[in-house]
Amino acid sequence: MAEALVSIVLEQLASIGRQQAEEGIRLIACAEPKVEKLQSNFMAIQAVLTDAENRQVKEDAVRVWLAKLKDVSYDIDDVLDEWNTKLQILRIKKAEDASKPLKKVRSFILHYLGCRPLVLRYDITVKIKDLDRKLDIIATEKERFHFRSITESTKEVERPMTTSVIDLTEIYGRDGDKNTIIDFLLSQNSHVQDLRILSIVGMGGIGKTTLAQLVFNDDQVNTHFEKKIWVCVSEPFDELRVAKAILESLINTAPNLNELETVVQNICQLINGRKFLLVLDDIWTENPKHWDQLKCSLKFGSPESRILVTTRKENVANVIGTTKIIPLGTLSEEKCWYLFSKVAFLGESNEESNELKEIGRKIVQKCKGLPLAVKTLGSLLRFKRKFVEWKDILESEVWELEEVEQEVFRPLLLSYYDLSPTLKKYFSYCAIFLKDYEIEKEKLIRLWMAQGYVKSKPNKDMKLVGEEYFETLAMRSFFQDFKQNEYDLDISSCKMHDILHDFAQFLNQNECYTIEVDDTGEIESESSYHKVRHSMIKIQEGASFPSSNYTGNTFLRSLVVVSNYGTDPKMILSKLVDQLTCLRVSVKVKNIATTSLLEPEVGGRSVPRRTSVPYANTAFGVFAAFRAPSGKAQGCISGISSLATIISPLIFSPLTVK
Repeated sequence: MAEALVSIVLEQLASIGRQQAEEGIRLIACAEPKVEKLQSNFMAIQAVLTDAENRQVKEDAVRVWLAKLKDVSYDIDDVLDEWNTKLQILRIKKAEDASKPLKKVRSFILHYLGCRPLVLRYDITVKIKDLDRKLDIIATEKERFHFRSITESTKEVERPMTTSVIDLTEIYGRDGDKNTIIDFLLSQNSHVQDLRILSIVGMGGIGKTTLAQLVFNDDQVNTHFEKKIWVCVSEPFDELRVAKAILESLINTAPNLNELETVVQNICQLINGRKFLLVLDDIWTENPKHWDQLKCSLKFGSPESRILVTTRKENVANVIGTTKIIPLGTLSEEKCWYLFSKVAFLGESNEESNELKEIGRKIVQKCKGLPLAVKTLGSLLRFKRKFVEWKDILESEVWELEEVEQEVFRPLLLSYYDLSPTLKKYFSYCAIFLKDYEIEKEKLIRLWMAQGYVKSKPNKDMKLVGEEYFETLAMRSFFQDFKQNEYDLDISSCKMHDILHDFAQFLNQNECYTIEVDDTGEIESESSYHKVRHSMIKIQEGASFPSSNYTGNTFLRSLVVVSNYGTDPKMILSKLVDQLTCLRVSVKVKNIATTSLLEPEVGGRSVPRRTSVPYANTAFGVFAAFRAPSGKAQGCISGISSLATIISPLIFSPLTVK
């Protein structure tokens, strides 16, 4: 997320530089070098952020440094956003007064600046100088970590190598999937000339490799194929390395060859007419050119040959020409309990383990069917025999457990590293949702838009751009439990796996605050509250909005309130909106989307707080608080009482420049 934030700030700095040049209004002269220094520091930090994010799981000090960087990045973005809003309002006013006498134009500018031309710019300048000092300290601290540049660090991301060897006695719960795959591998399709490829697709830690190992070592498979080959592909994709691994398996010795052509020719000769099974484990590349030459050589085998692929990305399966996709789901709770018991209660009698079984089942529920998490927690508890120790694990956030952080999050980090900076911020923002929350696609896209994440493209609506990013995350196994519209079968909603949600919270510690409030006033929190930027609140029947949690927080950018019990949004927002000067979106969810995106107006024209949100939609949108020149969010309140019950266009009080 730090990488995405830094990119946003650099975009803001460049945009404001262009606008200042166009409008002819600049900051106080002494601030100009500070802005240039901000840019320089951010660019230097950006160059090593990939390495820093790679190391944050292992090194607490790096994680603390990244947290500081994110805080300052948010603060700088808020200041630049404030300045950007003032520039936009000034541009509109100047355009409207272009035909008026020069005296009136000057009068307006003085009026807009509170009759003190330097006060407004001085206020921005003071903030920039303070933040420049903080960023300078962070940039200096960077040097002690000896981070490497992006091109160097991406080559050295740790990716575990896999083999076909497996202890079959430790595997349980995938018999159905295993039988489906074996049926495909053994099926007779002698008239089909093209390669028959089956792809196992699923999130990290779901058990794709384990299932492939089960199939690879099955007795029927051993009997059916003349030759079996296992290759761990991983990333970066190297055609020559993969081809040499295939050849080495065929000849049982490492080939002393360095040309792809020679290796491929040898493969063609050795598999010619033979019935083989090739397992390509952990493929990431979506570039068809990486696959084409190797695929051609494999066609020399028997028509009954098969290829089995494991990948986290559905698009990989499509690119390589998959015949059949097996989307691998989670294990049932009973199967998870069996797996957990075998690990956690290894060698114990029933009497010894009985008192821990009830709490053990609750711990298994936290894993939500993810085999890797089940085995990790089972291993962690194997040598803990006290009830209080198990209770401590149960009551801990998963991402706070060091063992989970190291074993479960590491494969998820590989998926995260594979995302572009743009996709990283889209995924990270999903930490705002409560666990097991049904995320409506349309609302999620509009939340992204309200944060300024979605950038318009030539001849393409921003909503369509947002949909493309949603689909990319979905195809990379970041979402699950999809629901479809009846009329067009398009995805309408989804959920995040709890472990992926924990992972998103881990990446956004202290940024996202999710809470549930019951009728006793007790708050169940999934995260800590400290300079939080995005928050979701679920209010149970009879409970009231916990305003005290947000009093004094001027950093909040998103506020989503979930309630079906008549909580009055006007009462909520009227108390908070003057304080939440950085708020971009506040949503009240009650059965259906009933909120609206509001924009300030100057002379009857709409002024989007961010140029990337130039629209209003009352049926699906969001309420956004905009700062007036005083720096406070004003207006936009008189129509809020309608938001809980009305989806027709709303009447509201726009912001005005005084």
